[in-house]
Formats: sequence, structure tokens, C-alpha cells
Amino acid sequence: VIEHYKNSDDTLKIKAAYFLIGNMCEHSYVTFKMVDTASNTVDWDVLKYKNYQEVVKAWDSIENVIGPIHFVIDKKIMDYDTITSDFLIKNIDLAFKAWRDFPWSRHLNFDQFCEYILPYRGSNEPLENWREYFYNNFNWVVDSMKGSSDPIKAACLINDNIKSWFRFDSRYYEHPTDQGFSEMLKNKMGRCEDMTNLAIFAFRAMGVPVMSDYTPYWAKTGNNHAWNATLDSVGKVVIFMGGEANPGKYNLHHVFAKVYRKTFAKQLSSLKEKNKNNEKLPPYLSHNTYSDVTKDYVSAFDIKMKLKKTKTDTNDFAYICVFNTGEWRAIHWSEINNDEVIFTDIGTDLSLIHI
Repeated sequence: VIEHYKNSDDTLKIKAAYFLIGNMCEHSYVTFKMVDTASNTVDWDVLKYKNYQEVVKAWDSIENVIGPIHFVIDKKIMDYDTITSDFLIKNIDLAFKAWRDFPWSRHLNFDQFCEYILPYRGSNEPLENWREYFYNNFNWVVDSMKGSSDPIKAACLINDNIKSWFRFDSRYYEHPTDQGFSEMLKNKMGRCEDMTNLAIFAFRAMGVPVMSDYTPYWAKTGNNHAWNATLDSVGKVVIFMGGEANPGKYNLHHVFAKVYRKTFAKQLSSLKEKNKNNEKLPPYLSHNTYSDVTKDYVSAFDIKMKLKKTKTDTNDFAYICVFNTGEWRAIHWSEINNDEVIFTDIGTDLSLIHI
């Protein structure tokens, strides 16, 4: 790939190739399987059942017979082991074509392009050529824009199309693998992560900046949530939900303490990068491809405090938690320095937090 672009005069494409290849080691396709306590594989397919209530009943009935069941990682297929030069070159060329050809993309600088247009995947889904599909099938957007360069108008047109054929289905709460592009085209339904990924595929193919933001755990209710965001012509973040609600028409109805944004680039300030002594880390904070965007959403404050440590306390990090689904769950971290911690940018209006 590098040699391909070195033979051209397009220096930005060389930089884009370095960006993707330089951060590729963090990305993969992960599959899971259902097992019992003896690690025997259990047959499990959520689409066998009519609705989420039947999925829950089926899960309970299986556990009544063989005991507790749970998901474990089956395979982790690293991008650098499987991606081809042809795939990467096509992705780069089409991403640049959209950025340069469509007027609603021209407000993006190169760094924004690299994070919000260029990446070839949304999360941990299988690698597929979604960019070419949407670029070819969404040509009608150009005519529908009627000369407008407003990225929000383009976003609404694209999302209206997705809404016409894709929907949320709660059964996918118990479908642990992020769906691939072809799977979503076939099933036409999924969970929040699938909806955000589908919007990522369609928007990026058409040069509309798009991100996936999430809160690890709601602060005053159970579960968590992921949604999309885009940038208007002056760089303001506007949230929406792929396949459900357009930019300017979507609201988050629960309270959050933290909001993070998935990134393609490795974040050197992340907990994983700071964890030099290999401490066990909370699940949503254990990777290094997310950034803290809480202040894009709400007024935030820092919490500084002194810890009461004992001689047996050797941890390098402390965590701030919210009470969610019956447990204290970590949503942010701080390095411990001289028994002091500073938790930065905590959302306001929280009734319960725990250090």
C-alpha cells in the first residue's frame, strides 16, 4: 500500500495510509460462543425466537437444564493478519473521492477526515466492502441536495433511507457479535451498536462525518447506550441515531456521568496505555481507542480527593462508579499520585457515585 501511494503525487493519501496502518494493530473482528460451566458449546441463535421475551425464556429454560451459560470469545481475527492491499487501497481512494467531490465534506480538515471519513470499520465487525456499495447506491443524494453544501441536510437524507429498511430489535441484546454489513443487509435489524455502525458505513461512503459515541453505563438507570454524532458546517457536534432519528431530532433520555467516542487512532492518554503494571482493568475502560467527549454534551466538573490506602493497596489506579443494574460499575479512572486522585470531566446531576 505504501509503495502504491509513493508512486503517486498525492502526499495526503500516503499520510492516510500511514494513519490506517499505524493504528491497525488495535482493530479486529471478534466472535463469541455460548458455553456452559464446563466450557461445552451451547447452540444459540436469537433469531429462532419471536421476540426478546422469548429469548429470555429460552435462556432461562436452558439454564434450568444444564446450569449457568455465558458468552466467551471464540475467535479474535486481527486486521493486520487478514486485510489485503487491494481492500485498503480501494477504501482510501473512495474515502478521498467522497471528501474531495462532495461539497458537504469540504469543511473537514485532514485530521477530521482521518477519524470521521477514512476508517474502514465501525467497531469489531467483519471486514466488508460497504464503502463501494453505498457510494454507488447513494448517488441520488447528490441530486437531492440541490446544490446545498449543508452536511446536516445530507445526513438527514441518508438516515431517512436507512430508516426505511432497518430497525432496532431487542433480541440482538443477546447476539454478542457486532453484525457485519452483509448480515445487516440481510436481516435489516439489530441493536444500538449495529445501528451506529450502519450509519457509519453509509455516511462515510458519502463523505458525511460520523462518529459513534457511548456511555458505558447510565448513571440513574440500568444498561448503557451507543448513538451517532456528526459535525455541522462549523464543526458543532450534532447527535442522531442511525436508522431511528435524524440530526436535530434525537435526545438522550437518561442521565450519564461520562460520554466517550470510539476512535480509530490509538489514544496515548488512555488507561490501557498508562497501565504499565498490567493491572486488571474494567471492561469499558480497558482498550485504547476511545476519547472522552463528556464536555461536548453536558457541563462537567472535576473530583479531587485523598484516598485512605493501606499498606496492602498497590493499585496504580482508582475508579469512579455509578450504580447500574445492581452493581457499582466503573465509568472513569484516575492515576493515584501520593494517595490523591483527580477524576476529570464528570457529568452533573448525579445522585449516586462511588470511588
